[in-house]
Amino acid sequence: MSKIKSPISNQRPDTRRSLPGIDRLLSQPSGASLIEIYGRALVVEALRSTLDAARECIARGEDIDLTDNALFEQTQTMLDAWLAPTLQRVINATGVIIHTNLGRSPLSEAAIEAVDEAARGYSTLEFDLATGKRGSRTLHAEAILCRLTGAEAALVVNNNAAAVLLALTALAGPTRDAPQGRGAIISRGQLVEIGGGFRVPDVMAQSGAQLVEVGTTNRTHLCDYEAAIDVGTALILRAHRSNFTQIGFTTEPTIAELAEIARRHNLPLLDDLGSGALLDTAQFGLTPEPTVQDSLQAGVDLAMFSGDKLLGGPQAGIMVGRSAVIDKLRRHPLARAIRADKLCLAALAATLTHYLKGEALTCIPVWQMISAPLDAIGARAEHWADVLTQVGLDCRIIDGQSTIGGGSMPGEMLPTALLALRVASADAASIRLRACRPPVIARIEANRLIIDPRTVLERDEADLLASLRGLGQ
Repeated sequence: MSKIKSPISNQRPDTRRSLPGIDRLLSQPSGASLIEIYGRALVVEALRSTLDAARECIARGEDIDLTDNALFEQTQTMLDAWLAPTLQRVINATGVIIHTNLGRSPLSEAAIEAVDEAARGYSTLEFDLATGKRGSRTLHAEAILCRLTGAEAALVVNNNAAAVLLALTALAGPTRDAPQGRGAIISRGQLVEIGGGFRVPDVMAQSGAQLVEVGTTNRTHLCDYEAAIDVGTALILRAHRSNFTQIGFTTEPTIAELAEIARRHNLPLLDDLGSGALLDTAQFGLTPEPTVQDSLQAGVDLAMFSGDKLLGGPQAGIMVGRSAVIDKLRRHPLARAIRADKLCLAALAATLTHYLKGEALTCIPVWQMISAPLDAIGARAEHWADVLTQVGLDCRIIDGQSTIGGGSMPGEMLPTALLALRVASADAASIRLRACRPPVIARIEANRLIIDPRTVLERDEADLLASLRGLGQ
């Protein structure tokens, strides 16, 4: 059928009646092909939407192609849009290593293989092979965590916010003897807000614990903690400022000093470390980040941290510390609601194994990026420039800075070599790159497209260059 222009007269109903019926379309080879790919119910729904849209165009007097081929093309476009995944792999060329918006830490190859193995069939998630009886999912990462950190026990939940919520609820939340909850002491300078609007005061309120603020925004002393402790105090909490820094006239007790006060008053000391570094960041020219091991050695009863930041693993909330504290958390009803699933535990165990074997710097992508030598980054940028110059792109290598990101180590930068592309419109080029498959996410500076090799995985290099070549065509 040829194109039909809908008249502006009383003939419109006749034009609408010229549309084919759904049954006739489904009986054609193109209809059968769509059903084979997408399923009958979805194809029928899409065809109905396509025909409804055609009727609306006719009613407005618009030119519209009513051939069967055109209707099938529109229907397939609609089906593809409906089924297109919103969670896609992207190439991170921004230089932000732990990029929250791009999924934070990429997994190591071993962690990916462990997830694949756990996902493909059944597993020993809660089964003990030795006894043939039910086991516990909490065991899969606990032994490795205890060996790495020196903790007596460990527990994994689905993220660090959940870990903090569980700890406060179980240790300071409402009970029969204290229906209003008990006091959790924290410095005013640590009442932080992290990404997504997660605020420490809000999570404390949600837990039912009574927030007891001490000190001032910039200065808190040991005597402030001492003065706040009473019969209603349940714990002391230290929250690491992992996404901002305080400079100038500031004071706060060390974690060891807080541990001494907690021991003297028989109170548990909780340490929310945020990023959860297991390696010394100073060796890479960065400000020393408190490590989990240091926290426990200082006397902390419970340390909490993320699995997908500096640890370089999957999203998880990890708790390590004294057995008496961990056991209380493990038995709390909330622990089941926020527990980690088998894919998380598989990836986490594989990631932690890299640390045990001393191969974190060579196997975990986050640490590969942090420890990457500047000359190696420069060599990659030079190679890319040579390739892209051959297709007519104006490329330059300039000095720059990479960022740790992800609410970790605020203000910390690593020197890098950047590939700068001068194009007619950096905004337009950025849009084109985001439309590639896989999408490429870059930076724009001074109307130049900026590519930082530090955060481009080796397995993504070929796809990156193919997309960048397209800018020169």
